Amino acid sequence: MKQSTLFGLIMCFLPITALASDPIKIGLNFPRTGNYKAEGLELMQGSMLAIEQINQAGGVLNRPLQLLTKNSASRAEKARRNVEDFFSSDTKMIFGGASSEEAIAAGRRAKELGLPYFAVLSYANDVTGREGHRYIFRESNNDWMSAQVLGEYLSWHMPRQRYHYIVSDDTWGLSMEAALRLATGSQDRAKHSFTRLKSVNASHADYKKALTKAAKSQADILVLVLQGRNVMHAMRVVYAMGLNDKVQIIIPNLSRTLVQNIGPQTMAGVIGTQAWTWRVPAMENSEKGLAFVQDYTQRYAEYPGSAAASAYSVIYQWADAVQRTRSLDSESLIKALEDHRYQLLKGPQQWRGFDHQNIQDIYAIRVKPRTEIMQDPLKQDYFEIIHRMQGEHAVQSFDDWQQERGEHLALD
Repeated sequence: MKQSTLFGLIMCFLPITALASDPIKIGLNFPRTGNYKAEGLELMQGSMLAIEQINQAGGVLNRPLQLLTKNSASRAEKARRNVEDFFSSDTKMIFGGASSEEAIAAGRRAKELGLPYFAVLSYANDVTGREGHRYIFRESNNDWMSAQVLGEYLSWHMPRQRYHYIVSDDTWGLSMEAALRLATGSQDRAKHSFTRLKSVNASHADYKKALTKAAKSQADILVLVLQGRNVMHAMRVVYAMGLNDKVQIIIPNLSRTLVQNIGPQTMAGVIGTQAWTWRVPAMENSEKGLAFVQDYTQRYAEYPGSAAASAYSVIYQWADAVQRTRSLDSESLIKALEDHRYQLLKGPQQWRGFDHQNIQDIYAIRVKPRTEIMQDPLKQDYFEIIHRMQGEHAVQSFDDWQQERGEHLALD
């Protein structure tokens, strides 16, 4: 019911009539159904808040913004077709996604049509690495950044441990596994064993078999390189087997929606990463970030997560580039964004020029005990920040990026 109500609100305030000019259309390509629909709802909520605030402040180039939405269902081909539909509707920018496959496919089609595309929940290095091009920007961190902050924390606090990896057999899963093995020194697959799981349609028996293997591996740290409903199924089996009392669980990309849907009792003590939590603005003395948390919480009766913050930031950053260039021309906006530094919901950030990866601080986080979470008024204060790494130390170097690119040593 809540989801239907929120989607119904779009028509209530997005076609703003207070501004007389024709609206500027932007397109949100997001999973309303499928494996990542919870994250998709959060993307929508962050987007709606940004659009309303910008329009109330006078719009962009004295024109209101209008949000068009398409359900990608986290499928690459559907996301690609949605880009074509957005282009036919005269959108000037497209953003979204909750899987790396769909971001790569949608971004490639956006490039062919001459539209900038902003990936918000797509972590595979390939998005701005091997598959990167001039028309795609990524606001969220990539796998390399998550691996660096986790690797440093684990090397300091849990050195010389044996790992076991359960990995989603897709672009993101393989990318994250490779980055984390390198960062933790667990490249030896004979010692640090692994299981690959189908990224879609894995059965309960598949999870049970994989986790039984993990239990027999004598690992100290169990890394679940899974997302969406896959990690939900896996963690329920982990809890039923009592594995979380025997090993340290790592889920590289944690989210508010993930803990909420699985349950804090099951997720207590799990370690992962985020580029933003609702606690970050207070830690970094960000007035705009604090205002965003307050506005979002009042509107939706829940704390914003990294998905909402990412979508919100993308809209504001694109709108700022339009205002600075006084233009909707894609080439002009790309140039205005490249190497642009700014502060919005946290500390300093930058759209790096040579790969369009957003450079920002990254955090290792741990899920709090359920008793602590229940003391919060909204019972959603899920994470404690246990380690922080500055963005410039977390990202790949130019040389590493070029090695990953192969023959294509610059964005085209």
